[in-house]
Amino acid sequence: MKPWLKIVFFCIAVSSFVGCDQVTKNLAKTHLMDGHIVSYLNNTFVLKYAENTGAFLSMGNELSDTVSFWIFIALPIIFLIGLFVFVLLKLRELSLMKLLGFALILAGGMGNVIDRILYDRHVTDFMILGIQNVRTGIFNFADLFVSVGAVTLLLFYRTKKEENLKVSDNQPTE
Repeated sequence: MKPWLKIVFFCIAVSSFVGCDQVTKNLAKTHLMDGHIVSYLNNTFVLKYAENTGAFLSMGNELSDTVSFWIFIALPIIFLIGLFVFVLLKLRELSLMKLLGFALILAGGMGNVIDRILYDRHVTDFMILGIQNVRTGIFNFADLFVSVGAVTLLLFYRTKKEENLKVSDNQPTE
């Protein structure tokens, strides 16, 4: 695939995922902020509004505004810019699945950083999965995108060395 088409694919994917994240967070604010809880499949999937100023499971929630800014806004922005530059530099050798994985990670990171910037460090979370007492923490689509993107990269990312070994293993021996 031509590099410019890969860039278009990547940008459309990132924009779509960020849009989906922001729309669902706004829907959660509109329909769940008043304390309304929605449950599906016998509490397997629960929608419940929460705001989080920390990271996963509210870790870092008690940090000062300054420290919180550097850890949850500035450093992620630097990481996301670096990730974008990496994707552009490696564009020719990245498959569509690898591009999709990077797009998911970039979009998820951007979705939560947008919230932190617009809403005074608060990120909107609203989904919980679980069976009986085994439950996830509360999360949003941005968190889901980062997780799915990381799994996608783990499944589809091979180093050139591994690929060369695989090719040489298939060569007939003398």
